[in-house]
Amino acid sequence: MNSLFAIVPHFPVADWVEAATDWLTQTLGGMFDVLQTIGQTLIDGLTSILSIAPPALFIVLIAVLAYFASEKKWGLPVFVLIGFGYVLNQGLWSEMLNTISLILVSSLVSIIIGVPLGILSAKSEVAHAILKPILDFMQTMPAFVYLIPAVAFFGIGVVPGVFASVIFSLPPTVRFTDLGIRQISNELIEAADSFGSSGPQKLFKVELPLAKSTIMAGVNQTTMLALSMVVIGSMIGAPGLGRQVLSSLQRAEVGTGFVSGLGIVVLAIVIDRLTQALARDKKH
Repeated sequence: MNSLFAIVPHFPVADWVEAATDWLTQTLGGMFDVLQTIGQTLIDGLTSILSIAPPALFIVLIAVLAYFASEKKWGLPVFVLIGFGYVLNQGLWSEMLNTISLILVSSLVSIIIGVPLGILSAKSEVAHAILKPILDFMQTMPAFVYLIPAVAFFGIGVVPGVFASVIFSLPPTVRFTDLGIRQISNELIEAADSFGSSGPQKLFKVELPLAKSTIMAGVNQTTMLALSMVVIGSMIGAPGLGRQVLSSLQRAEVGTGFVSGLGIVVLAIVIDRLTQALARDKKH
């Protein structure tokens, strides 16, 4: 067996990847610089907007949103008041706002890219066959690997963190959009065709509304995956609660790490419950 592998020529895959990365960096360096500037400006602006409201008012507004999103039930609003109050009490408010900005931008970019790709995958078997292995690759690749091209293209900072988060969190939106459209019964599609609906009319008035709950489930998963990249993204300069956890790990500060980690848990629960509640409202 060893002799069999000995006669197989060695393929320098690592060298090929390095060469491709260098070529992309040199050829598209200007585009990466523009994206870096736009991304940094967008995230800084969003963080500034979130910082306009006093923390107490911000917490109350999120609690009110949670109250109406959860069909006027008090469980989620009370948790928002207690959880965000804890974050404010521990002096992590600005870090949480930075984390929210990172999650919002990463999720928004993933949704803008993922929904059209999901529609394309549902409409075309060729596109589905091409996208499926790519999405499998994106979901099985360890998250840390995405930091390498992010740093190579954008350097250190918040934008490479967004880049890595988008790649990591994109697949659920594509898959769930594809699934939601494919699950629509043929009878409804035939009824739309019988009324003379055009392709865009059928898509926006029949298929997407019927698939909305499934698509929202994908959005929920995408948002949670973007949040899971917070700590990993901090390794390449992304700000927020993840940076506090990473700093605590480097200094072996168990207490500080626990406090920051619990802040991420609070934010994760609030985002998860809000997106689920909004999906239920839209479904009904």
